[in-house]
Amino acid sequence: MSSLGKLVATCVAAGVVAAGSLFPIAGAAGLASNKMADSLSGTSADLIKGDLPSISTVTDSEGTPIAWLYDQQRVVVPSEEISQNMKLAIIAIEDRRFADHNGVDWRGTIRAALTNATSGDVQQGASTIDQQLVKNYQFLVSAENDAERRAAVETTPARKIKEIRMALTLDSEMSKDDILSKYLNLISFGNGSFGVQTAAQTYFGVDASELTVPQSAMLAGMIQSTSMFNPYANPEDTKNRRDTVIDTMVQTGAITPAEGAAYAAEPLGVLERPNSLPRGCITAGDRGFFCDYVLDYLDQNGLSREMVQQGGYTIRTTLDPTVHDSVQRSLNTYGNPTGQGVAEVMSVVRPGRESHKVVAIASSRQYGLELGDSQTVQPQPFSLVGDGGGSVFKVFTVAAAMEKGMGTNTSLAVPRRVQVSGLGSGGARGCPPAQYCVENAGSYPSSLSVADALAQSPNTTFVNLIKDVGVAPTVDMAVRLGMRSYDRKGTAADGDSIAGFIKKNNLGSFTLGPTAVNALELSNVGATLASGGMWCPPSPVESITDRTGKPVELSEPGCEQVVEPGLADTLSVALSKDHVGAGTAAGAAGAAGWSLPMSGKTGTTEANRSSAFLGFTNHYSAAVYAFNDGTTTSELCTSPLRQCSYGNLFGGLEPANTWFSAFAPIAQIYGPVQLPAPDPAFQAGTSGAGTPDVEGMSQSAATSLLTGAGFVVNTQFVSGTGRPYGTVVGLDGGTGIPGSQITLRVSDGSGGGGGAAARGTDGQGASGPGAAIGDEPVVLNVPGLAPITISPPR
Repeated sequence: MSSLGKLVATCVAAGVVAAGSLFPIAGAAGLASNKMADSLSGTSADLIKGDLPSISTVTDSEGTPIAWLYDQQRVVVPSEEISQNMKLAIIAIEDRRFADHNGVDWRGTIRAALTNATSGDVQQGASTIDQQLVKNYQFLVSAENDAERRAAVETTPARKIKEIRMALTLDSEMSKDDILSKYLNLISFGNGSFGVQTAAQTYFGVDASELTVPQSAMLAGMIQSTSMFNPYANPEDTKNRRDTVIDTMVQTGAITPAEGAAYAAEPLGVLERPNSLPRGCITAGDRGFFCDYVLDYLDQNGLSREMVQQGGYTIRTTLDPTVHDSVQRSLNTYGNPTGQGVAEVMSVVRPGRESHKVVAIASSRQYGLELGDSQTVQPQPFSLVGDGGGSVFKVFTVAAAMEKGMGTNTSLAVPRRVQVSGLGSGGARGCPPAQYCVENAGSYPSSLSVADALAQSPNTTFVNLIKDVGVAPTVDMAVRLGMRSYDRKGTAADGDSIAGFIKKNNLGSFTLGPTAVNALELSNVGATLASGGMWCPPSPVESITDRTGKPVELSEPGCEQVVEPGLADTLSVALSKDHVGAGTAAGAAGAAGWSLPMSGKTGTTEANRSSAFLGFTNHYSAAVYAFNDGTTTSELCTSPLRQCSYGNLFGGLEPANTWFSAFAPIAQIYGPVQLPAPDPAFQAGTSGAGTPDVEGMSQSAATSLLTGAGFVVNTQFVSGTGRPYGTVVGLDGGTGIPGSQITLRVSDGSGGGGGAAARGTDGQGASGPGAAIGDEPVVLNVPGLAPITISPPR
């Protein structure tokens, strides 16, 4: 640089310093109208307020950490928890006149400006701790992108003036001790550590309050360049730099020369490797899926992931380690963790009238990024996946029927095959166009009670039932009880919601559960029934506190009474036969030694592409769901759970085995297990609904009465009843729902009855008033009406 150039540079530097020195007096008015003033005031206010990005900790219900979430690994500590040695070391090496200046060391600034200007290069910084605090805050906290980070550290007069102004403001509004502690809590110390507390733990495994002089000197020396003075990469350079800081502390009188010599003789004494906190749910092991759900839940209820990663929150979750560990062990046993392309998930929700706490979320797949090791970070347990829950969805059909008046004492017909119109099309082979056809696999009695039908699960019975109830009420019931994702737009292929699509197309197959399932929501369905019909969001959060210990409230949705308590209790009892006798889960319950009451329902989809088991008690509810989760979809097989070319997986196998194996060791961890008391009104049928008692009446009188009540009547003649010809001896399909079909079982007069009456021309018995109905008057009981006596014709 020429002499003239140096002179010009020196003048410019002097001008910058002069401008900076006058800034507190004259500069504010000039900047008040531009963007710089806005930036200055905003950053100054943030600095004074004192919020720095900090680590949030997620714990289980007992307070044991599950995961640490952060953008910058920082734990903010108050001044009294920072070693005096650390404070003296920083002041000695970074800002000897810290206690004397007003935020800017004008003497040092002028000297540095002149030196830098005449040398043609940046030789000296002369920034005070106040100024470094400003620059680091803008770089580490305020900047939102790379351009803003570059602007925060650029070597221009404009930036320097801005930095000076802010430093002066800080010094006028904050104490020296607050400025120093904020600086020590903010700055980077390398190896992913920000702030002195984290640095002390990272390098020495101690708290900031315990830092010795040599330890403090090393950390203070690293600030100049965390890469050059990294004790693991450059131990010799780091020690030399540490000793320089010790010498400077001797010069400032912080320690004596003898102490300095002794400290310089000590080794660095760092840990064998950096003691950094694991970061994120990816480090949570088998709690990873639960951790991920916590973040998802918080994000939906007012606390974004960015806020969590910067806010320094303590998030105490509802995860019960005892329950979770038992669930994970069972999934590891039956879910085949090493199997490719298939997963089994299980979530546990606690019933309640005020909350539904999620105490476990787990998968047979490991939470992780190593796809080759069958790991995944997909939110399998709490998103719509797989081919459906199968016959578990029959629960929704029964609940909707009960709400329309069907009682659980009702006897339901079990035809071998049903062929109905208006419920979609296809199904069993030989199905005519525009018809929906279903056949039962295996043999069943001609009729079953509601409880036995749920336990044995004949498909034709429930297809008939959804025809009577209606697809729309059944789908709405599923949403109300807990399948809330079905009501979300965009979940169906045409952009509609799943619920909207099924209702729009009137798909009766809904009762057989062929639709993708959110298994956590299915678990919550059981919790809703076990809570007397009270739906609450499945919450994984017990409490949240901010960095000061102040409680943080979420904007969680409230609980809703979605069905009457009597309906929920009675349906729970009707579901209590699946694990006993001829129930589809009886084998799994027996293998686990289960002897307690519970409510349950198995399910398997067509071609065995997925299967499920929903089980619940008064203290917990859990759905186990096995499904294809790989790049290809196939049928699934049992023992072990796997993809195969011939499906033989059913809900009563791996899903039920997993459920009973998980809960058998912990069955009464929350108290005695018991069923609720059923409501007689919902056992018999409610609100005046139900099927009139027509036994003993003539075929024609019974048909007339039932048709008038809104039922569709068919007739079946039966032999060997010992009753007169044409006498009604019973009925099938009496759901009590107007519009439903009823089959009258009518005596053909054989078996020693009272003679034959004239037959009608249609071969189905007399239909006129002369038909025999027996010798005694018949008392007709119609719910809601006084008894009606019908005398036989004379």
